Amino acid sequence: MATERILLCLAHMSGREIDYINEAFETNWVVPLGPNVNGFEKDLEVFVNNRHDEEQLHKKVVALSAGTAAVHLALIACGVKPGDEVLVQSFTFCASSHPITYLGATPVFVDSERETWNMDPDLLKEAIKDRIAKTGRKPKAIVPVALYGMPYQIDRILEIANRYEIPIIEDAAEGFGSRFDGQVLGTFGEYGVLSFNGNKMITTSGGGALICPDADKAREILWYATQARESYPYYQHEAIGYNYRMSNICAGIGRGQMTVADEHIEHHKHVQELYCELLKDVRGVTMHCNPSDRYDSNFWLCTATLDPELRIKGQEKVYGKVIEGAVGGAAGVTHAASSAVTDCQPNDNVEALRVALDAANIEARPLWKPMHKQPVYRNAPAYVNGVSEGLFKVGICLPAGPYVTDDDVRYIVDSIKAAIV
Repeated sequence: MATERILLCLAHMSGREIDYINEAFETNWVVPLGPNVNGFEKDLEVFVNNRHDEEQLHKKVVALSAGTAAVHLALIACGVKPGDEVLVQSFTFCASSHPITYLGATPVFVDSERETWNMDPDLLKEAIKDRIAKTGRKPKAIVPVALYGMPYQIDRILEIANRYEIPIIEDAAEGFGSRFDGQVLGTFGEYGVLSFNGNKMITTSGGGALICPDADKAREILWYATQARESYPYYQHEAIGYNYRMSNICAGIGRGQMTVADEHIEHHKHVQELYCELLKDVRGVTMHCNPSDRYDSNFWLCTATLDPELRIKGQEKVYGKVIEGAVGGAAGVTHAASSAVTDCQPNDNVEALRVALDAANIEARPLWKPMHKQPVYRNAPAYVNGVSEGLFKVGICLPAGPYVTDDDVRYIVDSIKAAIV
């Protein structure tokens, strides 16, 4: 066990992918279009439109090169332009906010509430009122995020968005298959963002998709994603487009992955339940769970918080030197940091536990660092309450993927117990 690396999260290939990939090569569809792309989009539409009641939705899906591309195109479709402002959850990965800056607009960060760790509706309302008072204009869009798969308080956020007539772009990149009141995340707002990166619930190796309200909007997104070419026999461009379409090869992987998507989601939920059972009597360690029956997280990652008073072996030695080499997995960081510490970082016991688990060949990571604490966004407006900063200091992500077995979870829990003083 200890000789094998237990990865944080890695999508598991089903075997069907090879059939679709071979078909693409045999038919010479090795381009950013083709039958696999069309088939994958149809599979996704069936998946996202399925509700846990008799009513079905009618959303359309466009497959793209990345979840970040989906955020970018959704912002364009919502009319975001230079000088505009977009309200975005602070407690998230940078892909939720960076595309706002691509467009010359300004992200306005909104902190989290404690139940779901996602966008606080009360702060959202305060931010909208304050931005209107200060700028004379409404923000152009609202971007809530399904952090680690957990649904946001979408009913309250929808009510506020509708009151001010501001479109919602749901960032469900981590929430593929998560539901609120039986409805799939990404289908409540004007647009919904999905990601199929290698560490997501299903993968296309890299890729994403945008859930659109109807066929007309989907055609507009597809046009932007294919360099905004006009219908002439030669290349005519009357708007700026992007090379964001998913390839037929990647879509073939996605079609195979869709055959096991439900299995992946159920496995993640099972791993979460096992962590909760095995850690329930471990002092100072608390798992993050669904707040009520309305919330149905996919538990893309299983997350826990550590009591600040919990002592971990070696915590007096952490943050002693700058990390050298790549960190953070296959797409890791290679840019050398200027200092071993920052003004906002996980507590010493959290970092000590990460180091201890790493020594046991278990990959664990801190929670996302809030965007309003990132140096690159030091001048961005932010409406904060201390929740995301507080969680970042005490939280840790534990492995939770299709490769993680029950024995792995027991080994991880035993390693956590062994690290506690």
